[in-house]
Order: sequence, then C-alpha cells, then structure tokens
Amino acid sequence: MIKSMTGFGRCEIQKDLRKFTVELKSVNHRYLDLNIRMPKKFNFFESAIRNMLKQYANRGKIDIFITYENEAEGEGILKYNSTLASEYMKVFEQIQQEFQLDQDIRVSTLARFPEVLTIGEQLEDEEELWSGLKEALEGAFEQLVSTRTVEGEHLRQDILEKLSKMESLIACVEKRAPQIISEYRAKLQEKVSELLENTQIDENRMVSEVILYADKICTDEEVVRLRSHISHMRNTLEEKDGIGRKLDFIAQEMNREANTILSKANDIEVSNYAIELKTEIEKVREQIQNIE
Repeated sequence: MIKSMTGFGRCEIQKDLRKFTVELKSVNHRYLDLNIRMPKKFNFFESAIRNMLKQYANRGKIDIFITYENEAEGEGILKYNSTLASEYMKVFEQIQQEFQLDQDIRVSTLARFPEVLTIGEQLEDEEELWSGLKEALEGAFEQLVSTRTVEGEHLRQDILEKLSKMESLIACVEKRAPQIISEYRAKLQEKVSELLENTQIDENRMVSEVILYADKICTDEEVVRLRSHISHMRNTLEEKDGIGRKLDFIAQEMNREANTILSKANDIEVSNYAIELKTEIEKVREQIQNIE
C-alpha cells in the first residue's frame, strides 16, 4: 500500500521516574531529510535514531522532537573535594604559624569554602535511557506510518479517479478523429468545386490530399501510448513502498503524449480535449509529489 509523505506521530513512555516523549511530523521532500531536536544527553543516540527511522520511511522531511523528564534528577550527588580541602588546611596552618594565631577552623567552616563540597548531576545508565527512548521512538514511528498509509490511500483513490477521467478524454479524441477527416474532405471538395466549377474533380487527387491530411493529424500512436501509461500507473499504484519517483516519471511521459496531441490538433474540439488531458495530468503530478 502506498504512503503519503505527510504524517504525524506521537508517543509517551513512562518508566519509573523517567518520562520519554517523542513527536514527529513529516512533509514532502525529494529525499529523506531528518532533523532531530533532543536533550544533549541523548546526542550519543543520534546515529541509532537515524538508522532506526530508515526502517519506517524512505522519503520526506521529518522533524523529531524528543523531551525527557526524570523526577530523580533534582536529588543530585554531593561531592567532596579532599585534595582542595587539604590545600585549604595547609594554607590555614601556614597563616597560623606565621602570625601566631589560634587554630579555629571547624568542619562546618571548611565545608563552606568554594568547591570543597559540590552538588553534581546524577549519572544515568545509558542502556536504561536507550531502552525507554527506543520504545517511545517505535511508538511514534508506527503512528507516523499509520497516518502516512491512511493519507496514501486517499491519494491513490484520487489518482485513480483522475486516470478514469483521462481515459474518457482519450475516448473523445478517438471518436472525434474520423469526424475531422470527413469534415476536411467535405470542405476540400466544396472549395475545389467552387474553383473548378463544372470541371470534373480528380477523385484520386482528392483521396491523396485527404490521406496526407489524415496522416498529419493522426494521434493513434499517442493515444495508444497514453492508454499504456495509464495502465502502467494503475499497476504501479498497487506496488509497495518507494513508488513516488516511478509515478512521477510515468506522469512526465503522459504529459509528453498530451503535448504531441495538442500540437497535431487542427480542430478546436481535440485541442480542448488535449488541454483538459494536460490539466488532469498536472493534477496527478501534484498528487504524486506527496507520495513516498
């Protein structure tokens, strides 16, 4: 089933005191363009996140927003710098001896000096972090695929309707072709009769002129190729992922045939049909730009 490149996904995972939230949004893009916004502590996982996404999407501009909360983070870890405390004590002893002062340094006093006691961030287990993050990513990616698939089915139905309309226009071109030749023959015969008056008209010459004209405006080859392209596109729409570029190429070939019909048209009705064909093809191409 085909997928649109437009979609959304969100998943929130709560594990003990940790909460992982992943939000995704994707729009059209020629290639796979991934932009990740996440806390610095998750930078180590960026490569794994990119590789993981490639299992779910082939094309599109995808923005990933990751947020993380840990209720235990506020507790922190108290750190004691014994080396720095020893240096302080050495200096205090030197001052005491130099100025004959009493030693009045207490533990509480020493602890208040800069950097002797500090509160550091509690280190977290990377495996536990990745386990929670991966679960949230999988949930968001699966929802993204789901929304893309639903939108893709809407695109498929719309394109199929447009292909049917194109076939109707092609049938009109085919139906009009013999009428154009008959009308041309009648006009040619009328003009020749006016010029020659009572002189006998050379029927062979008349037939030759009509044949030349019919060959000049003949669109049989273009019509056959257009029908073939329509059939090809229908079959391609039933294929699996990654058909966007293929469909776009087929649409380009359709447009080429419609242009040729328009250039050959020496009839207002056929010209109008060809213009409508080009309009429908352009609508199809616009929709194809949304397909992965």
